Amino acid sequence: MTKDKIHSAQILLCDSVFAPRQKTGHDVTIPSSLKCCRETGRIDAFRLQWKKGDPNPPHVFWDSDVAKVLEGMAEMLMIHPDPAMEKELDELVDLIVSAQQDDGYLNVHFTVVEPEKRWSNLGDWHELYCAGHLIEAAVAHFQATGSRKFLEAMCRYADYIASAFGPAPGQKRGYPGHEEIELALVKLYRATGEKRYLNLAKFFIDERGAAPNYFLETEKSLAPEQLPNRQAHKPVREQEQAVGHAVRAVYLYCGMVDVAVETGDSTLLDAAIRLFDNLSQRRMYITGGIGSTSIGEAFTVDFGLPNDTAYAESCAAIGLAFFAKRLLDVTKEGKYADVLERVLYNNGLSGISLIGDEFFYANLLEVNDATHEHGVTCKKRQKWFGCSCCPTNYCRFLPQLGMLCCKAGEKYLRIDIPAAARISNDAYDVRIDGNYPYDGNITVTIARGGAFTLALRIPGWCANWSVELNGVAADKVLEASYLKMTREWKSGDRVTLKLEMKPEVIYPHPEIAADAGKAAIQRGPLVYCLESVDNPGVSLPNVILPSVPEFHLGKASGLPEDTVAIRCRAKEETSSSDALYRNTPPECHDVDLCFIPYALWQNRGESSMQVFVRVTPEKS
Repeated sequence: MTKDKIHSAQILLCDSVFAPRQKTGHDVTIPSSLKCCRETGRIDAFRLQWKKGDPNPPHVFWDSDVAKVLEGMAEMLMIHPDPAMEKELDELVDLIVSAQQDDGYLNVHFTVVEPEKRWSNLGDWHELYCAGHLIEAAVAHFQATGSRKFLEAMCRYADYIASAFGPAPGQKRGYPGHEEIELALVKLYRATGEKRYLNLAKFFIDERGAAPNYFLETEKSLAPEQLPNRQAHKPVREQEQAVGHAVRAVYLYCGMVDVAVETGDSTLLDAAIRLFDNLSQRRMYITGGIGSTSIGEAFTVDFGLPNDTAYAESCAAIGLAFFAKRLLDVTKEGKYADVLERVLYNNGLSGISLIGDEFFYANLLEVNDATHEHGVTCKKRQKWFGCSCCPTNYCRFLPQLGMLCCKAGEKYLRIDIPAAARISNDAYDVRIDGNYPYDGNITVTIARGGAFTLALRIPGWCANWSVELNGVAADKVLEASYLKMTREWKSGDRVTLKLEMKPEVIYPHPEIAADAGKAAIQRGPLVYCLESVDNPGVSLPNVILPSVPEFHLGKASGLPEDTVAIRCRAKEETSSSDALYRNTPPECHDVDLCFIPYALWQNRGESSMQVFVRVTPEKS
């Protein structure tokens, strides 16, 4: 490497859940996604050799797929140095930069396929979305390698966009139909210090939904009923519910938080918090999934959370994790960490196989022989998709898992998710040990001390806990769900945290019609499910749990060694009659059930699965 890397705190995971996923991301997910990008023409498209009449014209969103893989490579290099990957990344960056036009514009489709339609349909097409992902990739490349060539190319692109969009005469007062560039521009501002990029991000956010509505009255690309799907039905500060396309929504909300932080705009931050509360309290699955219909990949209504037709797109979970992390960093309130943790350990990882090269686009909570999505069985992950946003998103998501678990500053260390890790910077070196999330015993050891504040989150799911400092019981006063210890730490100091972790029956809000009379099983941050592989011969929809099940912990066959399964006795309804309807109740017999972590289902062959199961009502 010829350039200095840009370093901050180093967070190296060494737990049994996230760390193996990061290794698989390096060894399998990124290489397989690169291979698919090559085979489908996405990478060669940047050579600008496609001509009219040729097959396989570059699509409007292809640039974003490649950009996410490149961002993933850069993020991976920051935790896993790899000269071969760095060389390949450098070559790909050169190829992408070579496709940039003289005016700074960089989009393959609108350079070779429809150059006359540049910026003509922001509502439906993905120019600004692709630009955002390219900018994010360039910032990550700069942070990982110190090289400025990709960064400077994206500065030229952002400068061109700033000349085309804005409130001045002759500029377009438009904004992206698929949000993403807003948060990317703030990243570019933070990397360069150039305030014009922050101003452009603010313009896109402030202009969204304002009158006259750009999509309706200027561009005329959308009908009024389509505006909520792009979060353009009203100005963002007036929005009270999470609506429309779930991925677009959470990317927008991330940008809102970023702009609010950098500009001190409390009204914008309040709007983001209000939208998060609606999303997490009325429109989120127990797995952390969001988006409850495939029609528009969207939110629907409060408590509209069907299980077998859920969408819960993998990209939406990733976006929600980024959104929750931003609000956590701003407010330092544990409720955002609770949602972040729910996403990471459940929907965030269910979308990718343990092998690392098979994916769910939608993450349902109930799957059987009749469950299909776009004509494809939901009982098996797919290698790739025509719209491959989810596979490529995992390339950049997995390397960032450590960053999502804690916040390491010069004078503080906030541990949000106590996965085993080594965290170091110029001020301290700290080791987290334990087998979280399968065990609640966590030890934080100071390997190199200093004066700083250690903040430990007590999860919302934990009712009983204890903490010791060097073997002596410590004060249990919490501030926004965090236990804070400020001191001059010495090498060898040890904090021991014990979180009681037991299987629990979790009952849904009674307004969730799809879950009436049902409940889910959760242990610690993990949501569990029944999978047909572990329960052969059992009709999962016909299972009825006792109101107070007797749970036992055990092993799960064919899953990672540390995986904890939950077993219990229950009833299964059966019928000795072939009648479709009858005037006698069904028969019941005893069955032994095995629940596994939801994120791990469908790793042992095609199977059926169910999160919510029926429960015998408690006697009043």
